[in-house]
Amino acid sequence: MCGVAGFIPHKAEGHLNCHQIISEMTNSISHRGPDSSGIWIDDKSKISIGHRRLAIIDLTDSGKQPMSSHDDRYVLAFNGEIYNHLELRSLLEKEVNFTCIWRGTSDTETMLACIMHWGLKKSLSLFVGMFAFCLWDKSTETLYLARDRLGEKPLYYGWVNKSFVFGSELKALKAYPGFANEINRDALKEYLRFNYVPSPLSIYKGISKLEPGHLLELNFRSLKKQKVKISSYWSLSEIIKNARDHLIEDELESVDLVEKQLSNSVKDQMISDVPLGAFLSGGIDSSLIVALMQENSPTKVQTFTIALDNQYLDESKYASAVAKHLNTDHNELLVTAQDALNIIPKLPEIYDEPFADSSQIPTYFVCKAARSNVTVALSGDAGDEVFGGYNRYFLGPVIWNKISWLPYSSRKILANTLMKISVESWNKFGFFSNLAFKGSGGVSMLGDKVHKLSTRLDTIKDFNDLYLSLVTEWKDPSNLVKHTKFNKSDARLSVHDLEVSDLKIEGQASSMMYLDSLSYLPDDILCKVDRAAMANSLETRAPFLDHRLIEIAWQLPESLKLNNSIGKLPLRKILEKYVPNQLIDRPKAGFGIPLGEWLRGPLKSWAQVLLDPTRIEQEGFFYSEPIEKIWIQHLSGHRDWTPRLWSILMFQSWLEQQ
Repeated sequence: MCGVAGFIPHKAEGHLNCHQIISEMTNSISHRGPDSSGIWIDDKSKISIGHRRLAIIDLTDSGKQPMSSHDDRYVLAFNGEIYNHLELRSLLEKEVNFTCIWRGTSDTETMLACIMHWGLKKSLSLFVGMFAFCLWDKSTETLYLARDRLGEKPLYYGWVNKSFVFGSELKALKAYPGFANEINRDALKEYLRFNYVPSPLSIYKGISKLEPGHLLELNFRSLKKQKVKISSYWSLSEIIKNARDHLIEDELESVDLVEKQLSNSVKDQMISDVPLGAFLSGGIDSSLIVALMQENSPTKVQTFTIALDNQYLDESKYASAVAKHLNTDHNELLVTAQDALNIIPKLPEIYDEPFADSSQIPTYFVCKAARSNVTVALSGDAGDEVFGGYNRYFLGPVIWNKISWLPYSSRKILANTLMKISVESWNKFGFFSNLAFKGSGGVSMLGDKVHKLSTRLDTIKDFNDLYLSLVTEWKDPSNLVKHTKFNKSDARLSVHDLEVSDLKIEGQASSMMYLDSLSYLPDDILCKVDRAAMANSLETRAPFLDHRLIEIAWQLPESLKLNNSIGKLPLRKILEKYVPNQLIDRPKAGFGIPLGEWLRGPLKSWAQVLLDPTRIEQEGFFYSEPIEKIWIQHLSGHRDWTPRLWSILMFQSWLEQQ
C-alpha cells in the first residue's frame, strides 16, 4: 500500500518551486508509505508526481516509484496491488513483439509494460486487484487517473485556484500553496444524511472523489479550460444486466463456483514479500477467509482480533474459538475504554474529512494489533454487500410488504400510532421478540428504529425511498445546515439517482445490495478500513472484492444467497467444511463500542464543548436548536441519538482541527 500525490500548475503560477511543493504534498501522506519516497517533475508541463512507498512486492529499489516505462513514454505512481501481475507478465512474454528485459519483480513494472504494449483501457480490463494511480503520457501530454472497480483505494482530485491537484488523501491536496477551498454545504448535508460524504463529492468545493471503476483524462492543453473527461471502464449495473443471461440456478453448482473463485482470490492475495496475516472476528466472513488462508498455507496463519473491556460488547471469545479450531497463530489486543477515548481526538487527522461511522475506532485498533506483527492483513470486508448479510436486507422487504398497500393518509395514522408507544416499550419488545428474525434474539434498539421509520412513513413512495430511510440518519439535513435549501431530488441524488427498476433486479434485498455496493461499501466501509490501516502503515486486502467473484455472485438468484431471514447461504455452506456451525451461528453484531454510554459519561465534557449552542451558531454551519434538543434527550437516557450526535461531533472536531 502506498500514497500518491501530484499537480499540474497553471501557467500563471510559473514561479512556484515545484520540487518543494510536491515534496510537502507527498510527505503529508508519509504514513501511507513509510519505506521510501520519490518524486518526478516534467520539464515542460511542470506536472509533478510524488509517491510514498510501503514496500510489499519487490523490496528492492527496482520497485521504487514514480516509475518510467521501458520506452520512457509513461510515468506511473501507483497505490495498491495487482494480484495477477505474474500471469500478465507471462502473457506479455508470449507476445511476438515483446522485447523488454525486466528490471525487477514489482507489479508496477508489470502495469507499465501492459500499458506500453496493450494500451491503458485494455490493461485496465486485465488488471485484477485494488488500485488508484496516476499515469502521465509524455507523448500526448495527457494525465490519467484511475480507481479500482469497487473503490478499495481512494483518489481525490480537483482545482486549487487554477491548478489541478490530486492525491490519495485530502491532506495532500491541502498542502498545495494557496489552498482555501470553501466547505461544500451540499456535501455537508449528504454527510449528515449518511454519516459519510458520498462520492463524487468531497467536503470541499472544487475537490471530488474519483468514483470506483472510473478513468479521468486531462490533457495539458485543456488545463486552462479546467475540463476533465471522466469515463467508466467497469460498471456493476452492466455486470447485473449481463448476469441475467447467465443465471446459475443449481445450488451445488453455485456453491462450488463461489468456493473455487474465493479460494483462488485468497491464494492470489496471499502473495507478499513481507509478513502477512488476517483479521478474525469469529463471524462468517472473516472465519471463511482465514479458513481458506490456512488451507493454502504451509505454516500457521497469523490472526488478529481485539478484546473490549465491556462484557456485553466483547466478542473476542468467538474469534479465539475459531482460531483454536483452525489452529492459527492468534493474537489478541485488549482495548480499554481509555484507549478508545485517547484515539478520538486523532480521528479528524486520520480521516481527513468528516466521517462518522463509530466502528472506525475498533477498526483502528485491530489494524494496530495486526501491524505489530505483519505488514499485510486480509479481511472479510464486502461479504455482507455481495452475499446478503445485513439485517436491513430482511427488514426492508418485510416493512414494505406491510405498508406498500396503504394510502398515504393511512400511513400517517399508522405512524402516529407507532409513535404513541414509547421508545423504552419498543426496546423491551425487541429484546424478547424474535418474530422478525427467527432465532436471532430480536432486534436491538427497536424503539429508535420504529420511531425513526414512523417519522418517514408518509414520505415513502416506493422501495427506493424505504431503502433511503433505512440508511439515513438526519431525515432532512436542510433543516440543520445553514444557507442551504431543501431539494426534493437530494435524496435520490444521494444514491446516484439510480432507478433500480431500470435494471430489473430480482428481489428487493438484491436492490439494496446493489445500492450498498455503489455508495455505502466504497464511501463508508472501504474508506474506514483504508484510513485506519494506513494510519498504522498496514496494507489490507479483501478477497470478497475480487471483481470476478462479484460477477459470479450476481449470477446467483436471490434465493440462493439469502432466504428465510438467513443470509450468505453459499458462504455458510463453504464454511461448514472448515468450522462447526455452533462456533459461527449467532446473531449478527456490529463492530461496536459503547459510544452512547461514553457520551453520557467520560466523553460528556468533550462533547459539551463541541455542542455548545453559542459556539455552533457562531461557526455558522448548523442551527443549534435541533442539536441541543437531541443532546438533552440523549443525556436523559430516554433516547439513544448516538449516530446523529456522533455525526455532529465528528464534523465539529474536524472543523476545530482546520
